Amino acid sequence: MDEAPEHVASAGANGTVRPLLVVEDLSKWYPMAGGQRLEVLRNVSFTVNRGEVVAVVGESGTGKSTLLHMLGALDRPSGGRVLFQGEDIFQKDDEALAAFRNRSIGFIFQFHHLLPEFTAVENVAMPALIQHKAFGEARPRAEELLTSLNLGGRLEHRPGELSGGEQQRVAVARALMNRPGLVLADEPTGNLDVKTAESLHQELIRLSRAYDQTFIIVTHNPALAALADRVLRMEQGSVVEGR
Repeated sequence: MDEAPEHVASAGANGTVRPLLVVEDLSKWYPMAGGQRLEVLRNVSFTVNRGEVVAVVGESGTGKSTLLHMLGALDRPSGGRVLFQGEDIFQKDDEALAAFRNRSIGFIFQFHHLLPEFTAVENVAMPALIQHKAFGEARPRAEELLTSLNLGGRLEHRPGELSGGEQQRVAVARALMNRPGLVLADEPTGNLDVKTAESLHQELIRLSRAYDQTFIIVTHNPALAALADRVLRMEQGSVVEGR
C-alpha cells in the first residue's frame, strides 16, 4: 500500500485532531445591472476530516460546482474563508495559490480532460511534471496508480485507444498523482453507463480507504451518494441538510 497523503491532519494544543478542511460562511456573488447581484453561494459552512468521503447533492443550479471551484482555489470567494490544515488559502497571492492547488488538490471532472497526444502513464504523471519532476522519477508512482485501477496493461495506450471508463480511471489516477490532501470530483461518473459508473463508484471508495484519501464528490447519482460517509444537500446556494 502506498503512503498516506502528504497533507495530514495536525493535532491542536489539547491533543484533538483539527479537521482537514473548514469552510466558514463561504459566499459567492456576481454583480448585475442596476446594482443588483446574483448570489450563487450563501454563507456555506461545514468541516471535512481526513479520510472522509463527502457527497454534495442537490438540483442543478444550486451552487454545487461553484462550491467545488472555491474549495479547489479555482476562483476566489466574495466572502467567507476556506481553511486547509488551519491555513486560510485565500490569503495567498495568485502564484502561491496556483502552487497550493497543484500540490494539495486533485481534480476529477465529468469529462476526463486527458491530453490526447500523451499515453495513459504520461497523462497520470502530468501533475508531477508540472512540479518540474523528471518523468523517470514520476513514472513509478503513475504506474502504481494505474495498476491499482486495473490499467497496468494500458500504460502506453493513448486516450483514443481507451474506453470511456478506462479514460475516467486514468483521470482518477492523475488526480492522486501528487498525493493531494483533498480530491474534488464533479460528477465523476456522469458521462458513463450504469455498469461502468457503479464500478468506478466502488473504486473511489476503495481508494479513499486504501490511501486514507479525502474526497468531496458533487453528484446527482444517489447510488454514489449512498456510499459516502456523509451527504451535504444544497438548495439555492446554501447547505440545508447533512448527515
